Amino acid sequence: MRRFAVALALFASAAQAQPGPLVIGLSAPLTGQDAAFGQGMRAGAEQAVAEINRTGGVNGQRLVLVVADDAGDGKQGLAVARRFAAERIGFIVGPLNAAVAGATIPVYAESGIVAVTTGVAWAPLTAGGHWNVFRTGANEAGQSALAGAYLARQFAGRRIGLVHDKTTFGRGLVDGVARTLKAAAQGEAAFEALSRGDKDLSALAGRLKRARVDVVYFGGLATEAIVLLRAMREAGLDAPLVGSDGLLDKELSQVAAADGTVMTVAPVTRLPEVKPSPTKPRMPEAEILAAQVFVAQGYAAVEVLRGGMLGARSTDARAVAAFLRDGTTVKTVLGPLAYDARGDLKADPRQPAYVLQVWRRTPDGRIDYAGNTIDP
Repeated sequence: MRRFAVALALFASAAQAQPGPLVIGLSAPLTGQDAAFGQGMRAGAEQAVAEINRTGGVNGQRLVLVVADDAGDGKQGLAVARRFAAERIGFIVGPLNAAVAGATIPVYAESGIVAVTTGVAWAPLTAGGHWNVFRTGANEAGQSALAGAYLARQFAGRRIGLVHDKTTFGRGLVDGVARTLKAAAQGEAAFEALSRGDKDLSALAGRLKRARVDVVYFGGLATEAIVLLRAMREAGLDAPLVGSDGLLDKELSQVAAADGTVMTVAPVTRLPEVKPSPTKPRMPEAEILAAQVFVAQGYAAVEVLRGGMLGARSTDARAVAAFLRDGTTVKTVLGPLAYDARGDLKADPRQPAYVLQVWRRTPDGRIDYAGNTIDP
């Protein structure tokens, strides 16, 4: 009996010595207009967690990903943030949408949670003085500055139209381009807006035509860009479109009017292959193609958190944040990332944050941007 008691005590002691799992939350739009992007982000994060666990986890602790749908909505995002805070989760991947990030980052900061955002290029996000926020990509100020400089040079003295989709992301891009144009002593001939989901933009195209614009900068996503391009062509307006990485969508390759469209994008990086989970239904092919853009972002966000934990030699959120803000490089699938004191990526002199690429017709009739980098 005594031997059994000793063995039981040793087993209990060993069990107590085993570190428990390390939980990471994920806040993403798994439903709604941006569901394809959110599903890509989720796929990347899940794959990163699985591969890190296969190599022993983080300092012997296995990672567990807790997924929540914020639907790209600020109120639902706040509910997710409060849930993660109540569950004492110290780290999250996300959010993806600027509006959700703007509403939730203060809550995460107050609750002691580090957030590595994916896809949130909104410049003011890291200007609020929060200790806990980091990005996997450069902020939109770089895209606006590059696009504005391109427009000011290529269309000097000509009529430039600006259109945004009324989102925080789209309006921020257009406002940044307008500032760059103003600094170059060039204003806009039209300043217009549309709403996400609009199917008839004939009236907007008519106003742009009457303004006699020579080029249109659009702050928004590919779905509305396609509708806008078709409406412009139907109105007899042959002006080219310039936009951001929001235009990265395979659907654009099927649109003849997209030939000549210019966009600002991060330099091409190796994307991890999406491995569909056998426990979840496969997404439609069109959604998989759109989601690919965000797979690497979700994957890299987990790698940033792991790198911070390893570097800080701690799973304390503030210690991890302090390490990351110190500027030490962290290895990720996007390449080496390093952060400044605000949580923005530090500039890499060897590689620009954004480049200009143009969609061109290929010999097989498609429209593609691959390999079509142009000078700013």
